[in-house]
Amino acid sequence: MADETKDKARAELRAELARIKKGLRVTKVVCTRSIKGRYGDAYVGFSAAWDTIQDDAGGGADLVSAQDGDVAEANRASGMTLKESRMAALVLGLQADLAATDNAMAGSTITSEQRLGAQKAIKHNYASLMSEALSNGNGGN
Repeated sequence: MADETKDKARAELRAELARIKKGLRVTKVVCTRSIKGRYGDAYVGFSAAWDTIQDDAGGGADLVSAQDGDVAEANRASGMTLKESRMAALVLGLQADLAATDNAMAGSTITSEQRLGAQKAIKHNYASLMSEALSNGNGGN
């Protein structure tokens, strides 16, 4: 009897998680990078907001207009799905990594040759992850 109760609880949990994941919308992706070197650190942070009504994404006017309507419905219409947000994170992460290596070279934290080698590897790795995310159809999970 205890096993049936556990199985029922697990099924309910899975159903609830599936419902939440289906309705979840991501409105912002943030990627930060730091390269540490002998002469200091190079740091880059990128933040990308999707068509959002959140005030932290610069959408104050959208917040005012959303007060007249259903905010939850506005979020569903404007946010990214989990799959889309995974791909957005890869796109933004690629740019953050490339910018970090540029900044590290400009600040003499790494050499020009190290930058070129790192950027070649970064582009290859992100291309592989993006292709994998597209081919398995679930955004990388």
